[in-house]
Amino acid sequence: MLRPVEPVIAGDRAAVGDPSAACAPCHRAIYERYRRTPMANASGSAVDGFIPADFAHAASGVDYRIFEDAGQVWLSYERSATSPDRALKGQRELRYFIGSGKRGRTYLFEQHGYWFESPINWYAKKQLWDMAPNHLSAHEMPLTMPVDPGCLNCHASGVARSLPDARNHYAAEPFASGGIQCASCHGDGKKHIASEGKIKMLDIDALEPVRRDSVCLNCHLEGQVAVMREGKEIEDFVPGDTLFDYTLFFVHKQESGSGGRATSQWEALFRSECKRKSGDKMTCTTCHDPHGSPPAEEKVAFYRQRCLQCHTSAGFAEKHHPENRDCTTCHMARPPSNDIAHEQVTDHWIKKRISEARLPEATTGELETVGGIRASDRELGLAYAQMAARGDRTAGTRALELLSRAEHSEGSATGDHDLHAELGFLEQVDGQTERAAAE
Repeated sequence: MLRPVEPVIAGDRAAVGDPSAACAPCHRAIYERYRRTPMANASGSAVDGFIPADFAHAASGVDYRIFEDAGQVWLSYERSATSPDRALKGQRELRYFIGSGKRGRTYLFEQHGYWFESPINWYAKKQLWDMAPNHLSAHEMPLTMPVDPGCLNCHASGVARSLPDARNHYAAEPFASGGIQCASCHGDGKKHIASEGKIKMLDIDALEPVRRDSVCLNCHLEGQVAVMREGKEIEDFVPGDTLFDYTLFFVHKQESGSGGRATSQWEALFRSECKRKSGDKMTCTTCHDPHGSPPAEEKVAFYRQRCLQCHTSAGFAEKHHPENRDCTTCHMARPPSNDIAHEQVTDHWIKKRISEARLPEATTGELETVGGIRASDRELGLAYAQMAARGDRTAGTRALELLSRAEHSEGSATGDHDLHAELGFLEQVDGQTERAAAE
């Protein structure tokens, strides 16, 4: 029987750096609490996050092992087959882990400077190994899943900029520090430390609401699709910036809450009466302490108190379900996730009464931006193109129309590689092979 995953405590080993240790002398209590959170332990060296695996995947017939040998972690894979072209045998050294282990964990390996994700993942809720999401029923081994900087930015710090030829190609290591370090939310603290505190750090609470919220939304806003603004890279985002200057997020107009996505808390919260009535006053830290989570035995009381910050009418706290003090059981659904296997979503679409039914998957229909931000033809076209790549033919027709118009609009940049790549793909699908080749 596999043992429960022990938390990896950031900074215990020097294999992956811990820049946040520089903050500890003056902020010891916060540092000690935070370094035990999932965010602080969202990545690191593979040997620090080692979980042994011995997993046979029935659909593909591949047997996988993850094991440690002489201080290195390895993935081995093997498939015996009567046909020689079906036989497999090999191994890869796993260099880093991604995922704190609270929800799950995967590993990264490198081939000639290109970085890939392990084909198998650890799923913490069920305490089991299975294939990576979207490959549960794969008949072949997915050994070429590229590691994207967008993913790394939400699990690691000091993420390297990828080389021009591929998003998963790096000149050296893909990131400098494991986990989300203090600077990821509070900004670069070098001048603050050098001045012995005389130069102040970024005051997140004093920022205008969209900049304040962007600190969290940089990782906790997903949408059905996300589109980078022309000429922007998410790696350039720093605390204090407006996230929507870099990325637009789209959902379907008929979508229910989070749409079943595991990291879509904000777009679900936007639909809640709590957020609608509170406006900018309500943000992620209204309910969550980013520096630590309450102990299991205190969670119900902790989050109930967060609700009572706004629900202050006379006698409410004493009269409102004294027999069940866990507000979330009635007001926040926990259906299975639609995009991470063996996982549940705490849906932040807070309702008067929830349904335990599985949240519907919104895969077709008209798209709209999260937050009501105006999208250009280019941005909306790229969003529909992503839906087309998932098999939505109606979205493909809409994307082709929008991107063709954007391409010929006044001031359209000829160097917009994203636009031309997607337009070429759509024209190829549409049978316009010569136009596709030109793109």
